[in-house]
Amino acid sequence: MAIHQKFRLFHLYLGLVGAITLSGCTTSPVQLQSSADSSQTSAPTITPLATQAEPVEFWESAEIAAPLDPEHTTLSIDNIEDTDSDLSDSISILSNTPIAAEHLTTHDLNQQLAAQRPDDLWQRIRAGFSLPLSEHKRTVSERRWYARHQEYIDRTSERAQPYLHYIVEEAARRNIPMELALLPIVESAFQPFAYSHGRASGIWQFIPGTGRMYGLKQNWWYDGRRDITASTHAAFDYLESLNKRFKGDWLLALAAYNSGGGTVSKAIRKNKRLGKPTDFWSLKLPRETRAYVPKLLAIRDIVANPEQHNIIMTSLADEPYFEKVATDSQIDLAKAAELAEMPLKQLYRLNPAFNRWATDPDGPHHLLIPLDKSLQFKQNLANLPKNDRVEWTRHRIRDGETLGHIAKRYKTTVAVIKDVNKVKGHMIRAGKNLIIPVAAKSPSSYSLSSTQRAQSIKNKPKKGIKLTYKVQRGDTLWDISRAHNVGVRQLARWNAMAPRDTLRPGQKLVIWQSSTKTAKGKRPNITPALNDVTQRIRYTVRRGDSLSRISQRFNVSINKLKSWNPKARGKYLQPGQRLTLFVDITNQSGNI
Repeated sequence: MAIHQKFRLFHLYLGLVGAITLSGCTTSPVQLQSSADSSQTSAPTITPLATQAEPVEFWESAEIAAPLDPEHTTLSIDNIEDTDSDLSDSISILSNTPIAAEHLTTHDLNQQLAAQRPDDLWQRIRAGFSLPLSEHKRTVSERRWYARHQEYIDRTSERAQPYLHYIVEEAARRNIPMELALLPIVESAFQPFAYSHGRASGIWQFIPGTGRMYGLKQNWWYDGRRDITASTHAAFDYLESLNKRFKGDWLLALAAYNSGGGTVSKAIRKNKRLGKPTDFWSLKLPRETRAYVPKLLAIRDIVANPEQHNIIMTSLADEPYFEKVATDSQIDLAKAAELAEMPLKQLYRLNPAFNRWATDPDGPHHLLIPLDKSLQFKQNLANLPKNDRVEWTRHRIRDGETLGHIAKRYKTTVAVIKDVNKVKGHMIRAGKNLIIPVAAKSPSSYSLSSTQRAQSIKNKPKKGIKLTYKVQRGDTLWDISRAHNVGVRQLARWNAMAPRDTLRPGQKLVIWQSSTKTAKGKRPNITPALNDVTQRIRYTVRRGDSLSRISQRFNVSINKLKSWNPKARGKYLQPGQRLTLFVDITNQSGNI
C-alpha cells in the first residue's frame, strides 16, 4: 500500500477513535489472558466508528473551472447521541476487537463507512451496474490511474455530493445502467462551471448545438447546459437516443456521446467494408473517444470494489440534497440567497446556469434550494412582492446615447430594456426616462456570475509579463496567438474562453509572455499591448514591396515585422499577401 494511503488510513483511524472519546461513548473492557494478575483488567477497547460525509461547504472549495480543485474532501464524524442500547449492537457487523492502526486496511474502513450509513448512495449505484466488464488494456490503464489518485476521488466525491442523488434517481426512473450516473466524473469531474476548449459546458459537457437540440436554452441570462436538472434530463435523453440508434450497444452510445453519432457510424461502416468486427474496441475512433469509454468502465470498477484498489469511498447519503422551488418571476440572486439564509456562492453552485446577477426574466422561474433551507425560502419569498424581487433605477436619456450604450452601462441587455419600457424599434429620445433593472449588490458580490468568473481567471497571477490586448475588428484568437507566439488554446484559457469563441471589437484580452523564454528557432516576440497610441493594422502587400520598404513606410523595424509575421521571413513577399503591423499612430505621416 502506498505511503500516502497508509497515512490517510492512520489519520482517519485516529479521528474515529478521538470522536468516540469526545462523544463520551462507553467502552467494553477486554480481559487479559494472563494468570499473573487476574485482578488486572486491560485498557478500554474502542470500536472505531465509520466516517461519513456531512453536507460540506462545497461552494467554498473549488477553483472556478479548474481541471482539478486543490482542496481535499474533509471527512467528518457525526455526533453520536447516547442511547440505552449498547453501541456495539448498533454496528453489529463490526468486530468488538479493535484494529491496530498499522493493520487498518481500506476494506476495514469501507466496511465501517457502510455500517455507519446503510443507506449509502454508492451502494445503491453499485447495485445498478450493468455494463459489461472489461480487462482491455485501455481500461486497465485508466483503472490504475484512478487507483493511484485517492485525492482526485475525494475531490470528485465532494463536488458530486449535491448533484449525484438527483442523477441516480433519474437513472433509476429510466431503468438505464447506473454507470451512466458516473459519466460526469469523466466529462467534468462534477465541476458545474467546467468549460472545455471545444465550447462544451456544464457537468454533462454539452456543446451549444447539441444543447439546443435537446431543449437547453442558452442566452445572455441563462445557459441550460449548466442547469443541473435540465442538463441531466437532456443528457439521458441523448444517451437513450444514441443507444437506440446503435441497437442497444451502450458502449457505442457512449462513444457517440463523446465524438458524435456520425463519427461512430462512419467507423462502423468502414469496419464492415473491411470485414472487421464493429464493437467499440474494434473501431478506429478519435484518440479522446478511445480513452473515454475505458475511463467510465475504470471508474465503475473503482466504485464497485474500492478496497481491491486501495481506495476509500467517502460515504454519501442516499437522500435528496435540494428541492426545486418555483419563484414565478425574475429574482436577484443575492436577494434569493438572503431569503434562503444561505451563502450566495452556494446558491450559484446549485444554480450554475444563471449567468448574471439575477434569474432570466423569461424563465425558467425556479431555483434549486438545499432541502434544509427550502421551507424558510418559500415562506420568505411569499412575503416579498414580485416588484421588490429586483431593484430598479431611473435613467434619463442623454444626447447621443443608444440602447446599446445604456445596456452596457447597467450590465443588462437591449431586449430587457425594451421589454420593461415597452420600446418598439431602437429609437429613443433624449430627455425621456427609462426604467432599468439593476443588481442589489456590487458586481464583486456575485463572484460566480459569468462575468466575475471570467475576471477571476483573467486576474489569476501567472509567470511572465502580463499584457492587455484590445481586440480590433476582424481579429481572431488564432491571429492574436500567432502574433504573440502563444498557443491558441492557452490564450483562450487565460481569458476563460474556447478557441472558437467569437471576439468583439474593444474586448480586452490578457496575454502572458515570458520575459526570457524564446521559442526555439524563433525570434523573441516584442509585440506591444494595444492602447490609444499603438494600433494593430492589416497591410496588403503591393507589387514592388519589400520588408525594408514597408518597415520604412510605417517606422517599424524589419525584425519586428518578421516577429509579427512568421510567414514573411522568406526572401520575397507576394503581392496580395497580408501582414500584421503594430504601429504608433503619432509617428506616421499619412500612411494609415
